[in-house]
Amino acid sequence: MSTTNGMSDRGKVAIVGSGLIGTCWAALFASAGYPVCLYDIGEEQLANSRKNVKNSLMKLEEDGLSRGSSTAEEALSRITSTTSLAEALQGAVYVQESTMESVEFKQKIFAEMDSLASPTTILASSTSTIPASSFTEGLKHRCRCLVVHPVNPPLYLTLTELVPAPWTEPSVVDRAYEIMQSIGQTPIRLQKEVLGFAVNRLQYALLAESWRLVKDGVLSVEDVDKVMSEGLGPRYAFYGPFGVVHLNAAGVRDYCTRYATGIRRVLADAGETPTFEEPEVIRELEDSLQKLLPVERMADHSAERAQKLAELAKLKRKLKMD
Repeated sequence: MSTTNGMSDRGKVAIVGSGLIGTCWAALFASAGYPVCLYDIGEEQLANSRKNVKNSLMKLEEDGLSRGSSTAEEALSRITSTTSLAEALQGAVYVQESTMESVEFKQKIFAEMDSLASPTTILASSTSTIPASSFTEGLKHRCRCLVVHPVNPPLYLTLTELVPAPWTEPSVVDRAYEIMQSIGQTPIRLQKEVLGFAVNRLQYALLAESWRLVKDGVLSVEDVDKVMSEGLGPRYAFYGPFGVVHLNAAGVRDYCTRYATGIRRVLADAGETPTFEEPEVIRELEDSLQKLLPVERMADHSAERAQKLAELAKLKRKLKMD
């Protein structure tokens, strides 16, 4: 909620790390009405990040996907930046760490944040695979730490995984859940830590079978991608795997009655987990993908993907409103 002068009456949020994910977080929080302080180690990084945040806010406004009622300029006015971690954390009710994907580095930065932040401040990490227990165990206030992992790009994909450590207070998870909802994200709550969390466990299972289909000469790289983009993917855009099977029969019980034996037979035939280092498969993937999505134009491809996801996000928002 915003006050009449355009500034937020919500608690301060600190974003630690001003890379791609950090700037997306800053844009989302500011768009939703939160005052945001962006932290990084150098002014050059922060200057680039402020440009990226502005671009993100303008893009959200242009696509009709802003997370609040204020304009991009109003949202931008809520963002400050600093090279002082103590200053960034002062008065913050919530901190989103988005730095290096390294256990050692996260141990260091979380120890610093734990010593500087208020004992009631929530300390969340954007890590995609590292359990919070591996970098928060020795902290004095470890009960306020958890993983809050977005799906890239979070401007258009709202799913956010909340993964507590064994010692995270349930009330901390509840509050983080509320905060994610308040900025228009779609949080899910893992009841316990599991390696890879939910998104990557499902993603890697799909990747493993895709890899096997190419390695075994069953499908081309292009056709594997078509299975998802022209078949399974559009269904999953609106219903998950359980919703899909429920609709594919007279309910999930009927589906399992009909297909359980076949599912077990297919899964038993799947074979070993790939190493993802097989040179012949990597070469085939690279040859195919380089023709369609040349690395030299990766920035253009990423921008095109973002625009397509923005269009899908607009459609889903419209369908929810209708």
